[in-house]
This record gives sequence, structure tokens and C-alpha cells, in this order.
Amino acid sequence: MRATRMTKLVTLLAVAGLGVAACGSDKKSSDAVASTAAAAGSTASSGSVAGTTATPGTTGSTATPGSTATPVTTASTGVKSAKFCDASKAPAKLTKVKLQLQWFTQAQFAGYFAAVDQGCYAEAGLDVQIVEGGVDIVPQTQLADGQVDFAIAWVPKALASREAGANIVDIAQVFQRSGTLQVSFKDKNITKPADFKGKKIGNWGYGNEYEIFAALAAAKLSAGTDVTLIAQQFDMSGLISGDIDAAEAMTYNEYAQVLETKNPKTGALYTPADFNVVSYEAAGVGMLQDAIWADGKRLAGDAAYKDTAVKFVKASLKGWVGCRDDPETCRDIVVAKGSKLGNSHQLWQVNEINKLIWPATAGIGHIDTAAWDRTVKIASSTANADGQKIITKDPGASAYTNDIVDAALKELKAEGVETTGASFKPLTVELKEGGS
Repeated sequence: MRATRMTKLVTLLAVAGLGVAACGSDKKSSDAVASTAAAAGSTASSGSVAGTTATPGTTGSTATPGSTATPVTTASTGVKSAKFCDASKAPAKLTKVKLQLQWFTQAQFAGYFAAVDQGCYAEAGLDVQIVEGGVDIVPQTQLADGQVDFAIAWVPKALASREAGANIVDIAQVFQRSGTLQVSFKDKNITKPADFKGKKIGNWGYGNEYEIFAALAAAKLSAGTDVTLIAQQFDMSGLISGDIDAAEAMTYNEYAQVLETKNPKTGALYTPADFNVVSYEAAGVGMLQDAIWADGKRLAGDAAYKDTAVKFVKASLKGWVGCRDDPETCRDIVVAKGSKLGNSHQLWQVNEINKLIWPATAGIGHIDTAAWDRTVKIASSTANADGQKIITKDPGASAYTNDIVDAALKELKAEGVETTGASFKPLTVELKEGGS
């Protein structure tokens, strides 16, 4: 394999626990902190890719049975929205909480922004400040260092930090499946990992490449001789230019970006029919991604923090249930918060994120043992280009707990909130040039 120095550098950083928490790039220049303190009545200032297309179609939501949201018009934006929660139930004194995101403001985190905007955190007695991520921010390190109370991070990266000494615990697995893809033009005839042989395969590094290496191993391909790995930027320019045969992409971000690009041969936007997509989840090597992580020491010894954790998870899940039932409102909230890419891109993101969350058989956020074990197995047994693994040993049973999320789910069910998404149906989203 012809790996560049950049590829080697980023993989070394990832194993050291210093890797960028990149999870689909929506890059923009901004301050690191997006303050979104929850207050009563706050309205803010604002898996599979099947079922979402780049062709014109409806953007109307399909509500899941059990939703009782009532449409209202927010004073600040004039946007008709469904109030997911009742901030008037907030106690007089709110507990301050900081949440660290793992990337810039985008609909990947719509449920948390919605929980602020729609009063879910306030209803739970919390005043939540959302801290924006970026290229030089490792969310689990922020959590372990006591800079924030909770953090959103991919499981493999957090496990690497945990092995390095960070006492952090996965308390809610919001994304139930992997959203990582390898995208190629149809004429490359890449429909499965075995077809990577002889091709130039893009990867971001920074710990994002291990699903690729697991897929290569499963297909009995050698990264040293059978494929050429290319260090890829967090965009699809290498694919469009032809420098990469198959580009790494998230269902909710980079794949949309290429579909928001004009095909120079036709003058129209590219469509899914122009591409082949390899899903690592479908290939059996998907790893768990966005989860809510808590401070392990505080969970074990601070009863107030543990109580806050249940409240925080419950309110966050309410935000995600709201985004399932009213994705347009969540799109509007994220755009108003300052996402770089616009309305059609953010609605695509909400829709694709919903597919990674729903259905959730045991309830949203419940950590599935089989999916966890698969992630640990890949993280501990798959080597990258430099022979390094994400973790060197099993993280142990204390790396995650369902106690917090199950307590939150019990309360949500008692309130009549539908938490499995058994009837969830994705939208058909019309993407526009540049994601506008």
C-alpha cells in the first residue's frame, strides 16, 4: 500500500487518543463554544441511504404513533414547530450542564439542539450549554479533564481514550448503527469490499479508517499489496477529480455533498444512480458511533451527578424523538444555530441520522450487547496501515452501562413517549446545489 505521511500521522494520533473527532465534515470558521442555555419557553434564535434521494419529492414528515406534539409558532423565527416538551414545568432552580459535541454545528446533533430549543432540558430542570466541537477538540478528553459534564463521541475513539486512562462511560448509545460508506462512480464497479482490489481507496485517518481495514480483512485483501490507500480530506473533491476511486463518506454528510454537486456532463446535479455505495454496516463491520459519555468517577461516587445523568439522557432522547416525528423543525433549529450548509443539506442529515437511530428495538439509546461486542472486537483485533490497533485489550464491563438509559426510558414510557420507532418511515428529501 502506498500510504502517505499524512495517513501515517493521523493514524498515530488516533491511537494516541489525540485524533480529531471527525464524523462527517461540515467545516466552518467559528468560535468553539455555542452557548445554548435552556430557559423556560426558549425558542432559540432560530445506515442505509435507501429511502432518501436527490430527486424532487415530499419533505413532509411521517409522525410515529404516540406523538402528541402541538404545532406552535416560535416568536423568534416565525417557523411553525411542534413543541416537543413543556418548559413551563421547569423548576425555579436549574442545574447547569455542559455538553461537548464532537464536530461543528450540524444536524448530526439535532436532537440536543432541539432539546434546548424545545424546552426538554428546562422541563427536566437542566440549563444546558452546548459546546461546539472542531478539528482540534477531542470530546472525550474534554470530559475526562472535567471541562464538561457529558460528551458525544464515537465508541472506538472513546475506548482508545479510556484505555489511555480516561475514566469515561457510555451511558446511551444514540446511534444504533454505523453511517460510514465508501462511495464510487458506477464505472468503477465497486459494489462490495472485495471490489476494492486494485483500486484507490480514500480514508480520513484520525481513527475513522478501521471499518475499512476490517472490511479488507474480511475480504482477504492486503492493505499492503491489494489496494492503494489515499489520505482523503473531509470532502468529496478527490472522488470528483478522479484522484480517488472510492471515497469515505458518512450517509448524512459527504454522500449528500456529492449529490449536491453538478455533473459537468449533464449540467444537473449528480443522482444516486451515478454511484455505487458500500455500507460498512451492511458489510458486517460497522462500529458503534455517536454515544453519550459520562464521567465514570462521578457516576460511581456522586449521587447528584448520577441523577442529573438520567435527567440529561431522558431530555436528550426526547429531543431525538421530536426530530423523528418533526424533522423539519429540527432542521430549522440547526440552520438557525449557524450550520454552514443550508436547509436541504440539514434536512437530509436529520433524515439520515434518524435512520441510524430508528428503529431501536430495545428503546432509543439502549446499548445492544452484540453491537458493542462487535465494535470491541474490531477495535482490538484490526490493525491499520502501520499495524496499530485502536485498543489492545477488552475495555471490560464497566466501559458502558444501560442503567442510566433504561431509567430514562422507563420514565419516558410512563409519560407515553414512543421510544422504539417501530413505525418510523424516512422522508424523501430533495437536495439542492450546495445544500442550500
